[in-house]
Amino acid sequence: MGRIIASVSISNPMDKDKAFRIDALVDTGASHMILPTEWRERLGNIEEIRTVELETATQKTESGSVCGPVRLQIEGFKPIFTEVVFIKMEPEHGEYEPLIGYIPLEQSQAAVDMLGHRLIYVKRLDLK
Repeated sequence: MGRIIASVSISNPMDKDKAFRIDALVDTGASHMILPTEWRERLGNIEEIRTVELETATQKTESGSVCGPVRLQIEGFKPIFTEVVFIKMEPEHGEYEPLIGYIPLEQSQAAVDMLGHRLIYVKRLDLK
């Protein structure tokens, strides 16, 4: 299975100057957009909604700060307003690996094309 990387723009809807663009790993095992705590100041004064406990793929428990709202746009899809989770990350080779989870994917009407190793547009939202 290949890795799917998507370009994502994230901004503070109350302060348009507080924005950045990143490449993030699509991870349908993650719930939210996951970002390193070190990037939180890039969004300026953004509200911390709650603290949550998270379980990693290695079954390690981490604390995360759910913050929002943010304006998030996966390249090729319409923008959404959602929450992000900031966690303490260890950079690998000086680079962080942010994750796009299933909540922002579904909100953006994006689905994973396993054969093409890409994101595709979903025409309709599920009501059932």
